Amino acid sequence: MNILVLNAGSSSIKYRLFEMPENAVLASGWVEHIHEPETTLLHWQDIDGEQQIPLTENDHREIFEHIFHTLSPTAPIHAIAHRVVHGGTDYTQPTHIDGRLLTQLQQITTLAPLHNPACVAGIETAMTHHPKLPQVAVFDTAFHQSMPDYAYRYAVPEHLYRDFGVRRFGFHGIAHAHLAQQAAGLLDRPLETLNLITLHLGNGASVTAIEQGRCVDTSMGMTPLAGLIMGSRCGDLDPGAILALIDQGIPPSQLSDELNRESGLKGLCGSNDMREIQQRLAAGDDAAELALTMFCYRIRHYIGAYYAVLGRVDALVFSGGIGEHSPEVRARVCADLECFGLHLHHQRNQQGTHKSHRIDKSGSDTAILVIPANEEREIARQAYGLLRTS
Repeated sequence: MNILVLNAGSSSIKYRLFEMPENAVLASGWVEHIHEPETTLLHWQDIDGEQQIPLTENDHREIFEHIFHTLSPTAPIHAIAHRVVHGGTDYTQPTHIDGRLLTQLQQITTLAPLHNPACVAGIETAMTHHPKLPQVAVFDTAFHQSMPDYAYRYAVPEHLYRDFGVRRFGFHGIAHAHLAQQAAGLLDRPLETLNLITLHLGNGASVTAIEQGRCVDTSMGMTPLAGLIMGSRCGDLDPGAILALIDQGIPPSQLSDELNRESGLKGLCGSNDMREIQQRLAAGDDAAELALTMFCYRIRHYIGAYYAVLGRVDALVFSGGIGEHSPEVRARVCADLECFGLHLHHQRNQQGTHKSHRIDKSGSDTAILVIPANEEREIARQAYGLLRTS
């Protein structure tokens, strides 16, 4: 079965065609810089090689139309699977997409304003171009449904939880599930025996505490806005600050845009590109230094908290565009954490590779791993599991 996976991020689209169950990649592509000033680029790779195409479109729906209109894969498509960031409380497993699901996703758009509209655009475009193919939604929130109530509840009146769903959901669950499975393979141990802290660090960023293979806590909350400092999202923020700004006359819609699109690294130093920030840091840029220091400090803050949650940690896992490609960030995060059994091997940390590998010193109490993100493979795996049994 050939499954096309569509993974819409806040500023990107990734898509891969998998032959399942072999997990063979028949073709792949990605689009970057969506909604950003830079030229939007589309990359497509199949047996004929890679193409790089500048696009005039700068909107998810227009780009999805371009993808389906112009790119023909080298093999037939039998099903399409979509990453859906927020599934609310109703969707905790891979699900066949129908009109009811689409309506519910549109109703919770405000809980994931950078992602769910892009997901819906991809689903609707795929259904228009391939109306007879089965479509499957795989949810980022599903992996975190194993959190205990004392971790996912907020200390708010019961009716806000019961009537309005004010609770923590967590996100990037597809990525964290993949990291847990890959870490078990790299350590050659059963996943159900492992305690892990997984770091998904990219334009969106989150950290998850995994106990014996199950999520028990994660940094994002009711929306993807909470937790770590991100490319353009603020991360943890006193809700009183938001109330004070509303009292000062700033409309909630403007605040939503400011906190989701203009905050984080971008708000601190004007850029959400970690590569640019590190270049500016090398040139002595104080704003870049503050942004990077705050970014790594918040990660260390959560690592310490999750050591307390787990008691024993077998591995700290770095992933995502920043986690995989920034030795500087990894070194700053791990600095002076030997008290937790984290002993970074600085030479291994500097060595670049596209494969999963260890960067801790031999004999360390806790492994430090770098594992490439591969949400698309995990989405294909979960979708195939649903399709072969339905």
